Amino acid sequence: MFASCSNPAVLDGLPWLMCYLTSGKHLLFYASFGTVLLLLAITAPLALLLGFGGALAARSRIRPLRWFGKVYTAMVRGVPDIIFFLFVPIAMDQSLEWLRSRVYCDPSVPVRQGNEFVVCALAKLPRADAAGWVHQGYGFALAVVAFAIVFGAFAANVLSGAMAAVPRAQLETAEAYGMSDRQINRRILIPQMWTYALPGLSNLWMILIKATPLLFLLGVEDIVYWARDLGGTKTSTYAYPHPDWRLWYFLVILAFYLMMTWVSQRVIDRVAGRLSHGQATLAGEAMRRVAVP
Repeated sequence: MFASCSNPAVLDGLPWLMCYLTSGKHLLFYASFGTVLLLLAITAPLALLLGFGGALAARSRIRPLRWFGKVYTAMVRGVPDIIFFLFVPIAMDQSLEWLRSRVYCDPSVPVRQGNEFVVCALAKLPRADAAGWVHQGYGFALAVVAFAIVFGAFAANVLSGAMAAVPRAQLETAEAYGMSDRQINRRILIPQMWTYALPGLSNLWMILIKATPLLFLLGVEDIVYWARDLGGTKTSTYAYPHPDWRLWYFLVILAFYLMMTWVSQRVIDRVAGRLSHGQATLAGEAMRRVAVP
């Protein structure tokens, strides 16, 4: 990165370490922390949206929609998460390539050739001649979809339980005043349910944070990928030879995740306090007693 780093062989001590930590691969390593944060920033609202839709569908009076919601909320109970994380990107990728092959390739040529899935070059996603960032962006998009579907199912299960925890008497009172189902959901059910949902959603957020290293399994160059690559033993054939330093790199990752969960817990505690204010819940009752002189 710096002119003084042009010949690492003549460097020693602190100058060598500074040049080593500012090399091109290390800059990619630092940028990969942003990849993790970007995944969280996109996946969390998408998963919450899917979960909210799944929970409402499970309560719907339309039978097919209710079945769909119940199947989606139950999906996380019987299948290991890692199966979905690996299945969804592969299934989506092959489905898109199959659709493109019907347009750009000879339809008479089967895409299934033995155990191989083969399409012509024009149908490949991304194209072989695409830039590296396109391949990374495509893999990242598939990962976001996989994370959103899996954690959306978890969120649907949490939100469905939170909706069921809202006192039935409040809903019946709203019905007695002539509110429609939509009004009851918007004015009574949804505002009340967040207090009951927050403990489960906070746990889900922590699990989502800890699941981000699975990006490595999906082919995305995340912090685990670069930690393993940079920390491995480098011989004299490399510009910066060193022994096995993976322990130190993974300690950095450990500190990063501990900091993420610590900050998240502080934010969740503040949100819980705001949501509990004035509500007839255990947390709200505790706040009321403290306020009484």
